[in-house]
Amino acid sequence: MSATAPLGEPPAMSDYGVGGPDWVALPWAWAGERLAGTRNYWVVTAGTDGQPHAMPVWGVWHDDELRFVFSCSPNAKKARNVAENPRVTVTNGDTVEAVSLQGTATLLTDPQRIETWVQRYAAKYAAEVGDDFADFMRSHAVIEVVPTVAFAMIERADEFSTRATRWRFQ
Repeated sequence: MSATAPLGEPPAMSDYGVGGPDWVALPWAWAGERLAGTRNYWVVTAGTDGQPHAMPVWGVWHDDELRFVFSCSPNAKKARNVAENPRVTVTNGDTVEAVSLQGTATLLTDPQRIETWVQRYAAKYAAEVGDDFADFMRSHAVIEVVPTVAFAMIERADEFSTRATRWRFQ
């Protein structure tokens, strides 16, 4: 499945000069490359009490599907929060070329879908942790995030106001 890349628009940051005459949207490919190349992501969840919970995780961004997956213990706070409130935020680990996704998370239950993501995960991380990593993944919760909106900022003076971008997903 190949999803249509979202189109960039200026985020509501006019107080910072974003959206002025020199503003040019970052292409989605720029964000996709940073998401795919990230080793450690931040996932932010919240339970029904609204208390945010931010934790670093390993994960996989798949640009053809415009989907992100992370894994955790089925008993982890992240998994419990997603069960109570599926709205999440995911960021790459870079604060200079930052990408932040907001979307809806779902615990995967379809064995074929889980296996697809386990193989992607193993391809990305198995060299660091060994061949049994896929089995480890299969024994944990596999959570897929479908983004609704994404933001990117380049934290350099000459690019901040001219390149900050928001994307809306279909």
